[in-house]
Amino acid sequence: MKKVILAYSGGLDTSCIVRWLNGQGYEIICFVADLGQGLGEGEDLQAIEKRAYAAGASKIYIENLQDEFVDDFVLPALKANAVYEGKYLLATALGRPLIAKHLVEIAHKEKASLVAHGCTGKGNDQVRLEVAIGILDPKLEIIAPLRSWEFKSREEEIEYALKNNIPIDVTKKKPYSIDRNIWGISIEAGILENLEQEPPEDAYLITKGPTNIAGYPKYIEIYFEKGVPKKIDGKNYKLKSLISYLNEIGGLHGIGRQDLIENRLVGIKSREIYEAPAATILFTSHKELESLVLDRELSHFKEIISLKYAELIYYGLWYSPLKAALDSFILTTQKHVTGTIRLKLFKGNCVPVARKSAYSLYKKELSTYGKEDKFNQKLAEGFIKIWGMPYIGK
Repeated sequence: MKKVILAYSGGLDTSCIVRWLNGQGYEIICFVADLGQGLGEGEDLQAIEKRAYAAGASKIYIENLQDEFVDDFVLPALKANAVYEGKYLLATALGRPLIAKHLVEIAHKEKASLVAHGCTGKGNDQVRLEVAIGILDPKLEIIAPLRSWEFKSREEEIEYALKNNIPIDVTKKKPYSIDRNIWGISIEAGILENLEQEPPEDAYLITKGPTNIAGYPKYIEIYFEKGVPKKIDGKNYKLKSLISYLNEIGGLHGIGRQDLIENRLVGIKSREIYEAPAATILFTSHKELESLVLDRELSHFKEIISLKYAELIYYGLWYSPLKAALDSFILTTQKHVTGTIRLKLFKGNCVPVARKSAYSLYKKELSTYGKEDKFNQKLAEGFIKIWGMPYIGK
């Protein structure tokens, strides 16, 4: 019996895959990557373990990868200001190369030549996982049951799971597909596929809706050191704890909800709902601090790099040479990204209200219109003539 190492989430798809592959004559070893989905109100990892065995797994690995995830994957994306199509902060996309890395390592440990995943044939994650696996070990064979099995809908999978006594949390009334980690939550399927329908409140997990948001603002100060968030309101935090705290505070104030019509890598458009309170707060504050300390040309060029970096993450090219090269550039830009940003969290909005840095390029005596003004306005005439020379007729 051939061993298959399955990237197991504990959800509907991968639970059905365990039983389905058993029926094809494979021994299934499940791998669960704990990227923070078990924190707070999240998934119960013990329940996931029981579900895997109930579905027919012979063995299960549950590895806590939260620190590795935030330090080696989330932080580089934050320094890059990586956001896809202006809204998506890439929580799910960032988790896939890490899952692929450990999937390959477990396959080597178990001497397995096969790995499997539960990604749909029209989604992004199949690309992210398979390209990463192929880069890390091109000899591994990959099985993708959702591209070949007989089920045509999530409703059919639910019936299969119930028939085979596989314990699942999803129901036909709430058939959302959810991927969660400490950096954010991706939600799709069900009623969300109706573009004329506002997302119902039961689709959201960690952010409060408009009627439940506090009627008063919350002010916080975030201190960065070379692009790394270190403190909140003067208190030191490890990155994982800092993100968890901001998820809690941001969620209470409705921060981080996104409803996006997204261009998938495979060429179709899909509707995705995202929750990312901490990611939204940190992205906003980091970008604001950069606007204070980076010069104009570097700041504008980094916008281009940020867009490309986000695409590389989204397209599953984390381990590509271009991404490694861009990492070197981005690291250079963070040399002076040190300082404090004060934010106002109020009714779903995250607004910078104060900035401070020893490397600030802002000079009040040049920008002011008050009596402290030291800018020599007489120089402007010559500047305009030189600047406009290529365009203004003689």
